[in-house]
Amino acid sequence: MKILLIGYGKMGKAIEAVAKSRSHEIAILDPVAGHHFDFKNSVDVAIEFTMPEAAPKNIRLCIDHGIPVLSGTTGWLKDKASVDSHCQHKNGTFFYASNFSLGVNLFFRLNEHLAKMMASFQGYDVSIDEVHHTQKKDAPSGTAITLAEGILKHLPFKKQWVNNETHTPSDLVIRSFREDPMPGTHTVTYHSAVDDVEIKHTAHSREGFAVGAVAVAEWLPGRKGVLGMNDFLTF
Repeated sequence: MKILLIGYGKMGKAIEAVAKSRSHEIAILDPVAGHHFDFKNSVDVAIEFTMPEAAPKNIRLCIDHGIPVLSGTTGWLKDKASVDSHCQHKNGTFFYASNFSLGVNLFFRLNEHLAKMMASFQGYDVSIDEVHHTQKKDAPSGTAITLAEGILKHLPFKKQWVNNETHTPSDLVIRSFREDPMPGTHTVTYHSAVDDVEIKHTAHSREGFAVGAVAVAEWLPGRKGVLGMNDFLTF
């Protein structure tokens, strides 16, 4: 299978290593790094990990050329509804996940299950802490936002997430920290006067994200529509 990598930073290089270990051919598009791609050439799927300001254009470009595309770029979700609509209009294939790690997606499910349980116990307040390397530009992380959305779905006394300390009880606080070296740690804490209940995921490297992205890329060709990890994974 031939994979187009859009973005050749640390994540792109990790994906390249995993893809080549699974005998896939790689093409690269990253003008800043000196890698160009002619869309007249044929590829089976594109994997997009770039910057928030570039992601919507990159995804639309792939859709317009009939290339199934998956993206793990975060920080651009205000434009996602428009990109989804473009994909559906073009009968294209677009897969988005805030995190491609299998462990993180198990963590997402655990987070929602715990939120359902805690809905009956309003003596607890909940918050999210996320720690990433200093090169990560967006805050909060896409993973933290997905965790927050999972909590808001099940806790009626929380109305919105905020990325700052607040004394408004209906706000779900996400605290963002940037430290090196730190591939990514996310902690959900339910705090009460008598105890804390905490769940945590720590990534040790980018390899888990890369393996998940390549696995989705192998699965994606031949499918249509706007897709996500719930379409790919069965638990």
